[in-house]
Amino acid sequence: MNKVILMGNLTRDVEIKAYANTTVARTGIAVPRAFKKGEVDFFNLVAFNKTAEFLSKYFSKGSKLLVEGRLQQSNYEDKDGNKKSSTEIVVEQIEFASAKKDSGNREFDPDEPAF
Repeated sequence: MNKVILMGNLTRDVEIKAYANTTVARTGIAVPRAFKKGEVDFFNLVAFNKTAEFLSKYFSKGSKLLVEGRLQQSNYEDKDGNKKSSTEIVVEQIEFASAKKDSGNREFDPDEPAF
């Protein structure tokens, strides 16, 4: 089983790109450690299609959210031909974790499904 649940704040605005058959959103999340005051872990997030659109529409840098997803590791070569590896959270569900007035986000539409 591969399942990750994180609550934290976005570290940067959501970058969204539309391709022929898919939409991809990328951002980062800062998650405070429960037992180490002042220590924070940083993770990269990636979301696809409707989840990507929802993320980019309602969240921006500083937004507090709860994400559920899975870990994914990717191997690739950089422009110089060096082998690289990256680990990111593939977002499957998103929930608001702060009040609308505190979040600075766009107004939430209750008829739009939360992903």
